[in-house]
Amino acid sequence: MRGVIVGVSPRARMVQDGGMIIRRSGERGHADHGWLKTYHTFSFADYHDARWERFGALRVINDDVIAPGMGFGTHPHRDMEIITYVISGELRHQDSMGNGRVIKAGEVQYMAAGTGILHSEFNPSASEPTHLLQIWIVPDQRGATPRYAERSMAEVGTGAWHLVASRDGREGSIAIHQDCGMWLARLRVGEAAGYRVEAGRRAWLHVAQGTVVVGGTRLGAGDAVGLAEALALECCAEEDAQLLLFDMA
Repeated sequence: MRGVIVGVSPRARMVQDGGMIIRRSGERGHADHGWLKTYHTFSFADYHDARWERFGALRVINDDVIAPGMGFGTHPHRDMEIITYVISGELRHQDSMGNGRVIKAGEVQYMAAGTGILHSEFNPSASEPTHLLQIWIVPDQRGATPRYAERSMAEVGTGAWHLVASRDGREGSIAIHQDCGMWLARLRVGEAAGYRVEAGRRAWLHVAQGTVVVGGTRLGAGDAVGLAEALALECCAEEDAQLLLFDMA
């Protein structure tokens, strides 16, 4: 995989294991609003922890479950790269750029908020919840022209890393305003995927679903690790899993 860890306060209570900084699911911020159950990996809204403000350019990972027929009304964003990955269910999106779309499981939505956008997000189902991850990445420039993109990862193969987003848009990935590659891996039981963090880079690995063993450490859904140095790691699935990895300068 690809670091010096910055962006996390040195006062943070971290468990270090083989060059990894471990962030357990149960230690995240949590709010239950009835219609929305959410976990915050980093400080967000009413959850504030000076030890967990961000990790490099990675500012937000919100793990949201939205009740049927509910959602977020129209609200603004500015100067942030916003990526939404739908794990299960569907999400209806509308924005001030004129985009209107239902995002389905396995699909990724991207917005560069730039000079400012308005958008809304709702679960269109009358019976099924929507489970998603919303990710905010701090851009490498302010005042960019807002833009929108989508990519489906629903049919990608298992047992390998697939590039979802990158600064240069290589390999068909979504181009974003930051030197940060977002990768997705789906693993079936017994499958493994290796990744190398190069010198001078850092990475954050988030378990979206399932259970994996990484560097001898068992990680479940919602768990994450920060990779603090040049490392080559293997992620081995103990049950079917989905992993997101952010590789940053």
